[in-house]
Amino acid sequence: MNDIQEATSPATSLSGPATCVSKVELRVSCKALLDRDTLNKSDPCVILMVQTNGQWTELDRTEVIKSNLHPVFAKVFSLDYYFEEVQKLRFEVYDIHGTHSIGTRDDDFLGGVECTLGQIVAQKKMVKPLLLKYGKYAGKSTITVHAEEISGNNGYVEFSFCAKKLDDKDLFSKSDPFLEIYRINDDETEQLVHRTEVIKNNLNPVWEPFKVSLISLCSCDEDRKLKCLVWDYDSRGKHDFIGEFYATFREMQKISSGNKVTWDCVNPKYKQKKRNYKNSGVVILSDLKLHRVYSFLDYIMGGCQIHFTVAIDFTASNGDPRNSCSLHYINPYQPNEYLKALIAVGEICQDYDSDKRFSALGFGARIPPNYEVSHDFAINFNPEDDECEGIQGVVEAYQNCLPKIQLYGPTNVSPIINRIAKLAAGDGNIKDASRYHILLILTDGVVTDMADTREAIVRASYQPLSIIIVGVGNADFTDMQILDGDDGVLRSPKGEPVLRDIVQFVPFRDFKTASPAALAKCVLAEVPKQVVEYYSHKAISPMCPMRDLSTPILSPLATTPTE
Repeated sequence: MNDIQEATSPATSLSGPATCVSKVELRVSCKALLDRDTLNKSDPCVILMVQTNGQWTELDRTEVIKSNLHPVFAKVFSLDYYFEEVQKLRFEVYDIHGTHSIGTRDDDFLGGVECTLGQIVAQKKMVKPLLLKYGKYAGKSTITVHAEEISGNNGYVEFSFCAKKLDDKDLFSKSDPFLEIYRINDDETEQLVHRTEVIKNNLNPVWEPFKVSLISLCSCDEDRKLKCLVWDYDSRGKHDFIGEFYATFREMQKISSGNKVTWDCVNPKYKQKKRNYKNSGVVILSDLKLHRVYSFLDYIMGGCQIHFTVAIDFTASNGDPRNSCSLHYINPYQPNEYLKALIAVGEICQDYDSDKRFSALGFGARIPPNYEVSHDFAINFNPEDDECEGIQGVVEAYQNCLPKIQLYGPTNVSPIINRIAKLAAGDGNIKDASRYHILLILTDGVVTDMADTREAIVRASYQPLSIIIVGVGNADFTDMQILDGDDGVLRSPKGEPVLRDIVQFVPFRDFKTASPAALAKCVLAEVPKQVVEYYSHKAISPMCPMRDLSTPILSPLATTPTE
């Protein structure tokens, strides 16, 4: 593979906690680099370092560009951006010798710069002088870093380009062509989007298919001008210009089955000098595949309803509700922890359910009329319709049922998980993104039926369902962490893994001094990602047509989604 080709290596993600705001793409170029080579110019490469716990480690690196003191790198660095963190970065430029080895000699180091990802994002385009060791300027060398946020409603395009009858620039062999695509920005500057591999000794090259994000290609503006250049590769970096053409993404989309889009590859100097000059070859777009990447908000705005169900622990370990020490004690001046958690989560979920009716269930109590133990009962005592009117209706049903039941046990939650998973599955023929379920389980202790609960969660991970478990009171909830797949993959007793991580567990006591909004933000932070993961796995698109590419994107919920 040719040195110039390495731009197509996959982008690397900088991992972090679940509160990722968005992904950011960074593109790098340099100017006036120091010339370290005696016979040729430097062969530069940029290494991106990140600081973690005070230690610098390499995250990724660009391709090597041969014999060039003003390189524009095609490699795209992709990082997760966290508003609440200081993310320290260091860009180091090296003159590469041989097979990508970073030299240990000082004269291989062309300069570096330290900054934070926040600084780059705030400026969008950051230009800084490169520094050698001890803070000495590397001559007039500068590095430019462009940042672009990758929105949820992004997607990418897969292109297949070829060319025919290109001009022959070589004396003893045929040209070695490669193609570059530049985006013309609003300020008329040009941003390299992609550089293909070099096809050796071929005037009719067929380049490998490649993928670029829509935001990288045209900033989601289908009519943005794109400048495309064809070059004859030279190992010394003095590439010969073959020709150019201009296009737009809208123009490219005219390709249809059996039809191809072609452009004359024109050398302006030849066109000006030669009367009968037509072109220096033609470039052909032989295939285009548009892959949409849907966001949580695409599904919500497409009509997806979030159905909210709460399941409340009525086991005896909560204490007699008539006693002020009970977790179920109804204090007329202050809601108990069950109500605080229910209201905090429910008030956000209710905005995504048009009928504002919520299922409210209980488990672990003896219920009328026969006072047999039930692990799945409607707290309004209407088995035909367990829904309540609004969150206030759930609160009233909870308060009304307490005097009528006997707290008992054990703490079995698998029956309710199985019930809601069956409801979410419907008749098995649901093919659209019309309804997603959130089950909030409020419990004061570790579940008794852990094996059955693990099995139920694995089954439920195949359905449009997310499960939030809030531990109420001061019990030791250590064993409950196994249900939250953050530290590993949850498996059924038989070893079957969950299809996707659908459980979020938090102890309420961690938020006692925080606002209810903090609890809701924490437990709901994963939901947007889980919704997108489910429908993406099922290859289900939002119900309504996608909005236009240029439509601005809003942020889902009041939480911080992923991507």
